Parts: sequence; structure tokens; C-alpha cells
Amino acid sequence: MNLDTMQAAIREAGIDGWLFYDHHHRDPIASRILGLDENAHITRRWYYFVPAEGEPRKLVHRIEHDRLDALPGACGLYSSWQEHARGLDLMLSDARILAMQYSPNNAIVNVSLVDAGTVELLRGLGKRIVSSADLVSRFEAVLTGEQMASHVVAQKAIDEILAEAWRKIARALRPANGTPGTLTEFEMMEWLGTAMRNEGLVWEDGPNVSVDTNSSDSHYAPTPERSSPIREGDFLLIDIWAKDEKPGSIYYDITWTGVVGREPTEREQQIFATVIKARDAAIDCVMRAFAANSPIRGFEADNAARSVIRAAGFGDYFIHRTGHNITQEIHGAGANLDNLETHDERLVLPCTCFSVEPGIYLPEFGVRSEIDMMTAPGKAWVTGKIQRELVRI
Repeated sequence: MNLDTMQAAIREAGIDGWLFYDHHHRDPIASRILGLDENAHITRRWYYFVPAEGEPRKLVHRIEHDRLDALPGACGLYSSWQEHARGLDLMLSDARILAMQYSPNNAIVNVSLVDAGTVELLRGLGKRIVSSADLVSRFEAVLTGEQMASHVVAQKAIDEILAEAWRKIARALRPANGTPGTLTEFEMMEWLGTAMRNEGLVWEDGPNVSVDTNSSDSHYAPTPERSSPIREGDFLLIDIWAKDEKPGSIYYDITWTGVVGREPTEREQQIFATVIKARDAAIDCVMRAFAANSPIRGFEADNAARSVIRAAGFGDYFIHRTGHNITQEIHGAGANLDNLETHDERLVLPCTCFSVEPGIYLPEFGVRSEIDMMTAPGKAWVTGKIQRELVRI
């Protein structure tokens, strides 16, 4: 934690301070930003207040008195609920407007972590609670040069693995001996997992390999019990994500689509072309804003993609946000490209990473085209290969 940088951001936000609060690891964001042990035994509430000026302050339970010893600032102790209330009142006596991991109406879900009762308690002490969402983006989503480089490591490995995956499918279905082979979604998912592990990558869940109607389910995941065969004539979607195993590394997350053993139908081409146009509209929106050093908010990039799909008459089939922030977590705490699930007014900041992944999910098949973007002062770019045509397998 860089206290000077944090306090400068708090002053810039025009608030009196940032109040961190946790109990039973309800707020992993707090642990990461403050640099605390994410596996520490926490059975009692603790508070850490960073004021706009001056020394930070702590409030911890007596039986877990050392939980915040790694952080600077004076420490208050409590045992009873009465002491707890008095301790909070004293710690925050000169502050009125406090940022917390809170979002009005739960609008920004991934930073809406403080419970309603705690907000009520603080309001009862005369405090105004505002969202820390923009502060969280600044301290959680902005990447170091080393982290940005780690994304490239994953990108290069996964782009090559995916290219080999198409060849693997072709070899499995059309072996050299001429006898048609068999392959299931789950078997292909397992092959992708082995290939990623061999490259030193790690991930959670997935990847997603889905054919035909299964590709209409944007979060489909094959299992041994539920897995369709991959056959000649199928429409195929692969969504793959992972990061380098080195701590602090950043995910790479992409989705491509293709057809097996045939040319795409006119309908498939139409849907694919619409999705690509929407994806490129969002990319262009972000690139132009950063090139002009103009602020851009998450909902604006979503609008750029969504307007293309709506104009083509498929708005009802685009059922998720355009993109999500990417950090050490596949869905990071920074700005999402979203004006559907939420109205995300957070700024897309320099040195952040996020996906752009519009999709159209018809009952018979679904198309999603997903790339990742990285930003820096004055520029934004796509980090990996860009799909321009449906893959022919």
C-alpha cells in the first residue's frame, strides 16, 4: 500500500477518507489493496480508515488485536458491541463523507461488498457513505509493466494452443487411416486443459467447447455427463482463458467460432458478420477515445457494440455486457463495458485490461467474438489475434 498515492486519490475524489472493513473475508478487494494476508484467520470485524490527510486509524477486536499490525496507523480495540460502536464513532469523529466497497442500488456488483447493516450503523453515526468503485479501479485494476507483460505470455501460449486445437479436431474426425473418428466437447476441453498446463498456465473452470445449440448458452460448460459429440457439419464455439502461473499474472480470455467440414450457411455468415461489426465498433470507440486523451466510460463502449446489433434486429439475442475488466482475476474489479446488466459509469483507465465480446445467441447456434484490449496513456490496442472469418475445420 502506497499511503501517499492513496491519500492523493482520496483528496482528488473530494471525500474525507476511505473506510475498509472486513469480516470472514467478505471483502477480498480490501485485502489485496492493503496488502494483507488473504488467508489470515478473521473471525471478528476490523476497520481501517485512510483519511484524506493525516495518519490512518484502525479498529480491531481484542482477541484479533494483531490483524492490522502490518499497516501504519494508531489502533483502537473493542470487545463488546458498545465498545465497537464507540470505537467507530471515535475513529471517524472528524470525517463525514466516507468511501466504502458499496454501490448504490447494488449497481456495480463486484464492489458492492459491505453489508447493509454496517452501512446503516455508519449512517446512524452521521456518516455519508459513497461508492469506492472509482478508487477500487485505480488501485485494483491498473496494471504494472510486469503484469502487462504477463498477459502477453498467456496470450502467445493460448493463441497457439487454439490454432492447434482446430487442427486437432480435424485430425480426430478425419484420421489418416480414413476411418471417421470421434471426439466430444468434454474430450476437447480436456485436451485444451492439458495443453495449457504444459505451457505453465493456470485458470478457474472451463474452457468452454460447445457445438450447435450448446453454443447458444453463453456459459455452457461440458462435463463427462453432459457433453455432445463434435461431428462433421457442426457449428463450434471455443472460449478459452488462463494466466501464467507466476503470482500476480494477468488473464488472457478469448472466444472464436467455426464450422466443421463445410462452408458456413448464409445465416451463420450474417450473424458472424454482425457480431464482428459490433466488436470492431467497441474497439474503435475505445481506441479513438484514448488516442484523443478523452475520457471514456464503460457504458459508452457497450453502447457502441450494442447499437450495431440492435440496428441489425438482433438486440434481444445479445444478453450480456460487451466486456469485463481483466486482472489477476478473470473478472476484475475495474470498469466493465456494460450498459445492460449495469450502467457502468466508471472510467476505462490507462494501463488496464478488458475483454470486448459481443454475442448473438439464436436458439440453433450462438456467435461470440472475444478479444482483449490493453490501454496506456494516449493509446489502446488489441492484445492478440483478431478473428475476421469463421474458422473452417
